[in-house]
Amino acid sequence: QGQLKIAPSAMAARCRLAARFHHIHGSNIRLDASHTQATRVESFANGLCFSQEPLAPGQIFLVEIEEKELGWCGHLRVGLTAHDPQSLEVVPEYSLPDLVNMGDTWVFAITRNHNRVVVEGEEVQARGRPWEPFLLIERVRIPRDTLVGRSRPSRYSHILDDLYKMNVLPPTARRSRIGVLYAPQPDGTADMHIVINGEDMGPSARGLPTTRPLYAVVDVFASTKSVRVIPVDYGFPSLQTLCRLVIQKHIVHRLAIDGLDLPPLLKSFCQHE
Repeated sequence: QGQLKIAPSAMAARCRLAARFHHIHGSNIRLDASHTQATRVESFANGLCFSQEPLAPGQIFLVEIEEKELGWCGHLRVGLTAHDPQSLEVVPEYSLPDLVNMGDTWVFAITRNHNRVVVEGEEVQARGRPWEPFLLIERVRIPRDTLVGRSRPSRYSHILDDLYKMNVLPPTARRSRIGVLYAPQPDGTADMHIVINGEDMGPSARGLPTTRPLYAVVDVFASTKSVRVIPVDYGFPSLQTLCRLVIQKHIVHRLAIDGLDLPPLLKSFCQHE
């Protein structure tokens, strides 16, 4: 399988633009200054968020569950929509069914036992070993390490890092990472894929239009209270990623990042790899 035919520099530029939440969102959502963290501040609904920009073919929009809230039934919902958030007169209360009922929207609820969707008569292909360095979806090649949830930064986190690479986090757990992307097909349409902690769930929806911009949908619903966008590097790592690697190399443990004389946004980026 080959890589998606998009220049690494072009893909990196698109990723940096889309790795943020759109300023249009549900009434109960509050974004941080970087527009990379979305928190539902009350109730269990009106938590709808979108990617800041349409996704490029094969580009994953990846979020990490940062905070849960007890007392609600239901979890994070993710998908894609052909509706430009800017064009919405009112942001729907729910992604399911409200936004989906508007048409040209494909959203699925993430559950504790989320299974890949298989069309009748289709053979289930091997998912690949969780320790392989890249996840291959159609012609898309994504570094797997970024896709897998990690431990919370703490004094002894570095000891556990190898364990967290084995993809053992439940889909709805804190630090679990959920992503969505679309893969173009020969007939001119696209398949939507959901990726959970580095594992492709397979095509969740087929026949998506590739002639219209497709935005990621993230519904911070019910027991999911806060999520953060995780940037994914395609091709060469970004300057921001290289800075993070140098900083982490020269500290004893990730908790020490808090004490460094660095801009808050850079410290946050270094702590949420």
